[in-house]
Amino acid sequence: MDQSGVHLWVKAEPFIVGALQVPPPSKFSLHYLRKISTYVRTRATEGAYPRLYWSTWRHIACGKLQLAKDLAWLYFEIFDSLAVKTPEERLEWSEILSNCMSEDETEKQRNKLSVNTLQFLLFLYIQQLNKVSLRTSLIGEEWPSPRNRSQSPDLTEKSSCHNKNWNDYSHQAFVCDHLSDLLELLLDPEQLTASFHSTHNSLVSREAVVALSFLIEGTVSRARKIYPLHELALWQPLHAESGFSRISKTFSFYKLEAWLRTCLTGNPFGTSACLKSGKKLAWAHQVEGTTKRAKIACNTHVAPRMHRMVVMSQVYKQTLAKSSDTLVGAHVKIHRCNESFIYLLSPLRSVTIEKCRNSTFVLGPVQTALHLHSCDNVKVIAVCHRLSISSTTDCIFHILTPTRPLILSGNQAVTFAPFHTHYPMLEDHMARTGLATVPNYWDNPMIVCREHCDTSVFRLLPPCEFYVFIIPFEMEGDTTEIPGGLPSAYQKALGQREQKIQIWQKTVKEARLTKDQRKQFQVLVENKFYEWLINTGHRQQLDSLVPPAAGSKQAAG
Repeated sequence: MDQSGVHLWVKAEPFIVGALQVPPPSKFSLHYLRKISTYVRTRATEGAYPRLYWSTWRHIACGKLQLAKDLAWLYFEIFDSLAVKTPEERLEWSEILSNCMSEDETEKQRNKLSVNTLQFLLFLYIQQLNKVSLRTSLIGEEWPSPRNRSQSPDLTEKSSCHNKNWNDYSHQAFVCDHLSDLLELLLDPEQLTASFHSTHNSLVSREAVVALSFLIEGTVSRARKIYPLHELALWQPLHAESGFSRISKTFSFYKLEAWLRTCLTGNPFGTSACLKSGKKLAWAHQVEGTTKRAKIACNTHVAPRMHRMVVMSQVYKQTLAKSSDTLVGAHVKIHRCNESFIYLLSPLRSVTIEKCRNSTFVLGPVQTALHLHSCDNVKVIAVCHRLSISSTTDCIFHILTPTRPLILSGNQAVTFAPFHTHYPMLEDHMARTGLATVPNYWDNPMIVCREHCDTSVFRLLPPCEFYVFIIPFEMEGDTTEIPGGLPSAYQKALGQREQKIQIWQKTVKEARLTKDQRKQFQVLVENKFYEWLINTGHRQQLDSLVPPAAGSKQAAG
């Protein structure tokens, strides 16, 4: 079996979901991470290695790195949410948290959580992906290096994935440029020099290569089956190339690094592959009089589970509704959509909405992260594990979420409101993604940005402005009401409005109008309603629900 048959690539999910879209704390530099790497091994008996417990990480982060406790928990929890868990395990954790009556009780439960120490160090390191001053970066040369730039067509302005979290060329360049640092971070302290560097004789443990599988995976001879990195590195025919010694049960540092560099190639399930050779979906119809064409691509016909991706761009002035196998468990990117209503009513893995304007997005449960960047006047309605927003203006978020919404940098006039809709399969989809109705932190956002951000950047929707949202499609399923109900103030506002309607109906009834007067009155009311539809922009929403001439059941396909 020759080496040319092995193809390795950098996984997309740790970057799409795991790298927070904000510059990392300065204490996440390589210098401090190396110190942590040494420290945890000396504290193995105190819950630091090979698994790092929350209480120990809290001590390191708050005591040694001077991080606020909320921020320490945020990074720990994001990493934990990437771990492979069953929906039942996730629901069980939600139940435990919702039963905690005090901060102390919550902390006691958190203290039982642990993560893989070495993988967590890699996770903290990849937060440098969104470091702003790359030139003066503590983690190496200016990045990306010129050699990578020439191979990166998707870094150009034309591309629909400027965002580094979605750009697989950025992921690959990041890992290749910092591979030595990543490997050194995983070395046992005795394999390093006094200045924390490897030597020609340094040996890498099996555990370290297992940890590196957090970022790298691959195939043999282009076969369909995908293996984590360590399974390939430990595969007997590859020992000579990967540098594994069966005697010492370790890898040669320099051989392993050389093998990784030789075999690392583009991600066959990344965004660029999806855009280049993915299946084009005709979900959106062409709007008359527009030159922009909606582009929707997916890789679900070739990608295994956990690698599914759907990218949609330039949907303009239309309603697009889907509940489809293509979306189930997919990472979804929605880019440059304008004046549209987009309903994606399936359980989703992650969603990124970027550079969209004047649109409404109604999403099925999002198992990991829902992120918005550079959006104006957008309404998002979703159940999600986490919401984060950056550079948004006048956006409203109707959400149900078990974690605090993250307000990153550059936002203006953010409104948070309770989740206020349902569709027949919603509770079934929530169960499949492990999302419960409690705890729900929709109204308790966390501001995470370097520049001075005060709480005036957001507001909670006043109950008097609150209306429920009706999803106008027929589907099979059992959900008939908003999961978890509404907060009492909002329920009360709806009740008062309902009362006004009843009083109005009673008044009309008691007016004892003649048949002609009733007709006349109806015309007046309808005219007023029509005027209101036009003034509020709801007319377009209703018109766009009328299916195109070909007429297919949009929600089904």
